[in-house]
Amino acid sequence: MFTMPEKCLVLGLPVHLSSSYSNLAIERLEQKLATHIVTLNAEMAMLGEKDAKMGKIIKAADLVIPDGSGVVFYLAMRGHKQKRVPGIELAQTLIEEVATKGSIAFYGGKPEIIKAAVNFWQERIPGISLLFSDGYIDEEGQKQWCQTLQKEQPKLILVGLGVPRQEYWIAEHRHICPNSIWIGVGGSFDIWSGTKIRAPRLFRENNLEWLYRLYQEPWRWRRMLVLPKFFLRSFVEH
Repeated sequence: MFTMPEKCLVLGLPVHLSSSYSNLAIERLEQKLATHIVTLNAEMAMLGEKDAKMGKIIKAADLVIPDGSGVVFYLAMRGHKQKRVPGIELAQTLIEEVATKGSIAFYGGKPEIIKAAVNFWQERIPGISLLFSDGYIDEEGQKQWCQTLQKEQPKLILVGLGVPRQEYWIAEHRHICPNSIWIGVGGSFDIWSGTKIRAPRLFRENNLEWLYRLYQEPWRWRRMLVLPKFFLRSFVEH
């Protein structure tokens, strides 16, 4: 019987506390329990609090991990020493562990990006079984892609459509693969394809990955304005 880990609230949204989220996910997979993993950061938490649909999806997720430094800070302010777990690192661990158990599906990104991401993993894990589709398919393509997922029943499904679109898509379609692990991976396909470079270790270890991402994508500055608001909430609601 699967035992759920301790759960805390961040702006009214659940975050599960664990030293190994990959072990939890694999345990659920082996017990054939459907698993939707949400990688929560400050921006998503603020959206989930404001947008009822997004909030409902996060609250219904089977595993919510602290992806952002802001979420870890919020937890620390309440006495919970939880390590940050970047979604891309969890996704990589799950790919490596699930590759020997069955097929894996990638969905999202531009055609050339998703193909490059697939090539990256095929070179890294020879023999890996990967299904994939870019995120620019039309309605008919969507139908065919869902039929493929339903037929093949991949063990792990990674969706990179960006927040909140990827969470909406997972919530709508997860029923077609009821025993799989579903996880929104944001821009991970861009990293694996080599299109973008992940922040250097110095930034990652000091919770400054968001700053490096802003350097790469300066157009995101408006979205980053939620960060000081989130930190203020962390103090005010303490």
